[in-house]
Amino acid sequence: MKNKTGFNPLSRTAAHQRAMARNMVTSLFRFERITTTKAKAKEVRKAAEKLITRSKVDSVHNRRTAAKFIQDEKILNKLFTEIGPRMKERNGGYTRILKLGFRQGDAADVVILELVDYKLPSSEEEKPAKAKKAEKTEAKKPAAKKAPAKKAASKAKTAEKAAPAEEAK
Repeated sequence: MKNKTGFNPLSRTAAHQRAMARNMVTSLFRFERITTTKAKAKEVRKAAEKLITRSKVDSVHNRRTAAKFIQDEKILNKLFTEIGPRMKERNGGYTRILKLGFRQGDAADVVILELVDYKLPSSEEEKPAKAKKAEKTEAKKPAAKKAPAKKAASKAKTAEKAAPAEEAK
């Protein structure tokens, strides 16, 4: 009998379930929004919400407990310095599942799992980043300034060639 099974094994071994949950929770905290299947999202949400609850209080014990699950130090630091303090006022329900539709190949329910306070990046925020990149690339290209000088020299040579031809006429 399968009475009171508290989780969905997702047709995977225990090690695969654990590895998949770790990877997906890490991705959720890195990007704050991931696309996956409904069954996986429901399982990942359990682990993610427990870690966010721990991250509300930044203590050595809580960091070590979370570090057992999240292997990436940058993401662990982000969890305790950014995500945890943002969720300080909430008493749970840190994630949201948005339905997208069905996957083409196997008709699995596809959903977006995101943090509740996730905001879509606006086009205004993207423009300064692109402008900064453009400034950096322009600063690195001193050879681009030499190219017009070569063009001017080649124009002068063509003008010299044209001048004797005009004198001959």
